[in-house]
Amino acid sequence: MNHTPYDPVERHRLLERRVSRTVNGHFERKYWRFRADRWYGGVATADCVGCGLSCRFCWANENSFYNPDSTGFHQSPQEVAERLRSTALAKGYNQTRVSGGEPTISMPHLLQLLERLRHNKSLNFILETNGIILGNDRSHSRALSDFKSLHVRVSLKGCNEDDFEKLTGASSHGFELQLQSLKNLVDEGVSCHPAVMTSFSSRDSFLQLANRLLSIDPRLARDLETEEVIMYPRVAKKLRAFGLRPCSEHRPYNVPERLI
Repeated sequence: MNHTPYDPVERHRLLERRVSRTVNGHFERKYWRFRADRWYGGVATADCVGCGLSCRFCWANENSFYNPDSTGFHQSPQEVAERLRSTALAKGYNQTRVSGGEPTISMPHLLQLLERLRHNKSLNFILETNGIILGNDRSHSRALSDFKSLHVRVSLKGCNEDDFEKLTGASSHGFELQLQSLKNLVDEGVSCHPAVMTSFSSRDSFLQLANRLLSIDPRLARDLETEEVIMYPRVAKKLRAFGLRPCSEHRPYNVPERLI
């Protein structure tokens, strides 16, 4: 399938206007569900609307990406914080996160959310991000460094620039921004680690990625997390449409499609 690569930074900027708004000084953001999830040993999760990347292997609600204007509901940082706290308390979790989209879209909202969670000393926040926005502007990482209960997981879309463009449809420059986000976070003293989708990459490219991470900071190479595509029915359909065949995969036998 032929395509013209899109600018991932511009795509995120345009989407921000559609999923966020300011009300009485509060930066509201659209969400499409709140839930308790099993990852990380148990985590209270808020699923946000929208991401500036169109990953071919993404499991998330497609309406969140293709129909953001008619999907979800606006929430203030205080409302999100209260729902995350109540879910964590009910389940006995000590971890919270925003997932299901790109949490750094509307950084002011994210920072206000973190501020409202700051006083719960027992709660940690895991920021799962594609790193595009953080890589494009170091000041965001500087702002995040103020939150000591925060850990950032940067999800790399493949092992190199070619993988990134193949898997997202975006300009390969986006992969450089992903790596830059890790450098920015490390330089600003923010706890972080990289994760990489390896189902469409060669062993050699994975080793080359590890070396690139090593040159930024040895801890990034040491803590590199690998993930493989989970073949939910709609994910498998998308991959076929783009002519992509994973070299490794997981079948969702223990994760019903209705839970996604």
